[in-house]
Amino acid sequence: MGYLKFDKTLLINLEESLQREVLRTNRGGAYHSTTVVDCNIRKYHGLLVCPVPQLDNDNHVLLSSLDETVIQHGAEFNLGVHQYSGYHFSPNGHKYVRQFEFEKMPKTTYRVGGVIMSKEKVFTAFENRILIKYTLLDAHSPTVLRLKPFMAFRNVNDLTHINPHVNTNYTEIENGIKTCMYAGYPDLHMQFNKPVNFVFCPDWYKNIEYSKEQERGFPCLEDLYVPGYFEMEIKKGESIYFSGGDTIIDPSLIEEKFDEESELRTPRNSFYNCLKNSAQQFYHRPTANDAYLLAGYPWFKVRARDMFIAMPGCSLAIDDPVRFEKLMGTAAPALLNFMQDGSPDKVIQEIDLPDVPLWAIWALQQYAKAVSLEQCAQRYGKLAVAILEYLKDNQHPNLHLEANGLVSANGKDRAITWMNSTDSGRPIVPRSGLIVEINALWYNALKFTASILQTQNQTEAAAQWDSLAEQTAESFIETFVNGYGYLYDYVDGNYIDWSVRPNMLFAISLDYSPLNKSQRRAVLNIVTKELLTPKGIRSLSPKSEGYHAYYVGAQHERDLAYHQGSVFPWLLGAYLESYLKLYQYSGVSFVERMLIGLEEEMNTHCIGSLSELFDGNPPFQSRGAISFAMNVAEILRLLKLLESYTI
Repeated sequence: MGYLKFDKTLLINLEESLQREVLRTNRGGAYHSTTVVDCNIRKYHGLLVCPVPQLDNDNHVLLSSLDETVIQHGAEFNLGVHQYSGYHFSPNGHKYVRQFEFEKMPKTTYRVGGVIMSKEKVFTAFENRILIKYTLLDAHSPTVLRLKPFMAFRNVNDLTHINPHVNTNYTEIENGIKTCMYAGYPDLHMQFNKPVNFVFCPDWYKNIEYSKEQERGFPCLEDLYVPGYFEMEIKKGESIYFSGGDTIIDPSLIEEKFDEESELRTPRNSFYNCLKNSAQQFYHRPTANDAYLLAGYPWFKVRARDMFIAMPGCSLAIDDPVRFEKLMGTAAPALLNFMQDGSPDKVIQEIDLPDVPLWAIWALQQYAKAVSLEQCAQRYGKLAVAILEYLKDNQHPNLHLEANGLVSANGKDRAITWMNSTDSGRPIVPRSGLIVEINALWYNALKFTASILQTQNQTEAAAQWDSLAEQTAESFIETFVNGYGYLYDYVDGNYIDWSVRPNMLFAISLDYSPLNKSQRRAVLNIVTKELLTPKGIRSLSPKSEGYHAYYVGAQHERDLAYHQGSVFPWLLGAYLESYLKLYQYSGVSFVERMLIGLEEEMNTHCIGSLSELFDGNPPFQSRGAISFAMNVAEILRLLKLLESYTI
């Protein structure tokens, strides 16, 4: 029995199967995504979704889907599934699905009368190309396979509709055709590993409905253009390969390419391997010299904070320190350029936010634990010192070192922390002044950099940072510790925010904490009682004012709920790391039990990955982006940490 395997009982029930999505990506930011029955329910879904740099910085849906029809004795059995306006489905190909499994690649098995056919899909790692393998496993009479491409040629954030501007021309190429709906787009090359007959009969399929967009309060109806269909005979035991890409391919190489790409995939046969595979899907290399992490799929780009937080889990936790070095080799120069002249980076967004340099040092700290402090000091010591000198000298435009050793930032007019939801451009959670996790990160950075300098025998310089850290620790306790056992979220002048939020976790999870053991235990107890759920940590306690349990409704309603109670799995990294530090080996069984709730998610929403967030109340429904880098990375980092307690 496969780890990710679904039988016909679930698959023919659209209420269940449409809640399970599939994602395959490449290193250039392109992807294929749909549901386990190949019915698109998002405008972001598509068989081939890729960047078109000459148009903009977004992805574009070129090929939305490819409908299969099996023909025997003149009878047609359409295996496709589309949702139309009014929750009407046509055709109803899901009723022919007998099994879906996802180990190295998505594989669907269909049964139509005496015909049994499988479909396997691979998205190539370094090209914008989807490869599909159709194998006729059993048939008792001559069988014809017909394939009908549904095309969109539009930005993932838009929808297309019937219009007179479509270019309906196509050009025959070897074993297929190439076509382009609009000027400025690349040609879509659709080819097979054997000669095929293309029948040109252009048509529009109107009012295809995307239920997830409807749920989110966005326009949800689209018209898709179909230029015609491909048709060929398929014999029992034969495999036919399809290639859809923005470049041409030699048809004789399609089968070989499919096999090569399949061998590169990590089998999704365990919780760890699912997360490892998912982590690798965030790798983004727009050029051969750059390495980034996308914040998530399907709509996130590269964000500085997300990249530094996710970097250790997406590299070190899967035993790939070279990947970390490549990622830091791109991120560090971008950060240094900003520190030098304030210039934003063209790819890494939000590099100017005040906590970003401190998260960068945290990432270096994880590298030191994975390799050695000495190796980290040799490779990144100058970077860590440069960051601290930059911050100590108050060169950052929005992070100021106060006389008491704490750092302050202005977040009244712009969201500056990871709690970044806005309403009419203004922060919904205006965290400003002395912010708890930023100061915890600051203290940790001071102590870690001092340890780096100690390894290099720079004792005087190390002592200076240690001295500042001592002042910071005293002021931290005086400023944030209250009489109820938890920490204030932020203090802005005379204003104190009493909300119970998870940000105080970083004051007890980081390797260097300004709190004593009793204070750390009190913080952990409050988080356990008010914020802990089976899917992660709430962003706000249900007892605090403004709590929103469910991340539903139109954009405005979801923005109000985003950091006012929604649950984030990535925070479990800090929570459970704190738990292990306090309880050591006796805490291992609790950590293992907590992970069960997330392992269950491997079979829901985006199978094999973790969603962006969950509702704050039962049943803790998954919401937001279908695959989120920080969540995947921090659970991987936690699994790696757990090894040190169980070996």
